[in-house]
Amino acid sequence: MDTEILEIFVEAVRRGSFAAVARDRGVDPSSISRAIATLESDLGVRLLQRSTRRLAPTEAGMIYFERVESIVEELGRARALAADAGKRPTGRLRVAAPVSFTQLNIVDLLPEFAAAYPDLSLDLVLTDATVDLVTERIDVALRMGPLADSLLVAHRLAPLVMCACASPAYLERRGRPARPSDLAGHDCLVLAMPGFGPRWRFRADDGSIEEVTVSARVTTSNDVALKRFALAGMGVCLQSRWTDGQELRTGELVDLFPQLEATVSSFDNAMWVIYPSRAYLPLKVWAFVDFLKDKFRNGPPGDTESAT
Repeated sequence: MDTEILEIFVEAVRRGSFAAVARDRGVDPSSISRAIATLESDLGVRLLQRSTRRLAPTEAGMIYFERVESIVEELGRARALAADAGKRPTGRLRVAAPVSFTQLNIVDLLPEFAAAYPDLSLDLVLTDATVDLVTERIDVALRMGPLADSLLVAHRLAPLVMCACASPAYLERRGRPARPSDLAGHDCLVLAMPGFGPRWRFRADDGSIEEVTVSARVTTSNDVALKRFALAGMGVCLQSRWTDGQELRTGELVDLFPQLEATVSSFDNAMWVIYPSRAYLPLKVWAFVDFLKDKFRNGPPGDTESAT
């Protein structure tokens, strides 16, 4: 099978439009439509539903996409590596990443990355905003999901594991909650960011979910500030283990419900490393993505489990 047709199919699912793929490739939309029709004929199954507004994969199309997407990406990577054989990453790598996560889990890794690639300059943009990678000339970004932008290639870097925690001093003063519903009567510290808020959710091993709306004594848009408030005994916070891992290990913070999963949104959230979908990626991007995947293979450095 022609690998270019597979690449066209993957791009069409991501973009949701033959015209968009055609613009990216500088060809007529009819050639994209013919390529997909050829693929469907070879497979004997309809992969995409066409409408005047948008393409959408059929059930069979989504199954096929999930299988071939990684293959297409690896083929592109193999071409890039072959073309760059013997070369070293050069130029300026522009990275966008969340403020607190990067300070706690990425910054200390970057001297090693810089030493490994001395011909590469690094431009680290710390922001909690969702930046447009193309407009802002970002080569690669870290983003907390779920992801909605189908135009981006994404690698799951680390799961978002959260816990409700408080300092021993606070628990001595106010008592330890026995169950999540008890948090309604406690001072709570709330992260004021999109996707976060005062409605906290907890899931047991049997799949049952308990939801509680807490009273926010303090709100802030910064994870590190929230942790410091918790350490000072101001209340209970719900934060990721990659933020509070060190303090949980030392006992400065106590996980209130270690038997439960916790979240403020989805239980399947994760941190992703993303970059624009391109047929050819600079060697500097591959180098950085591979570096992060290696360093996070056992979880983020700030995570309780990976740091022990």
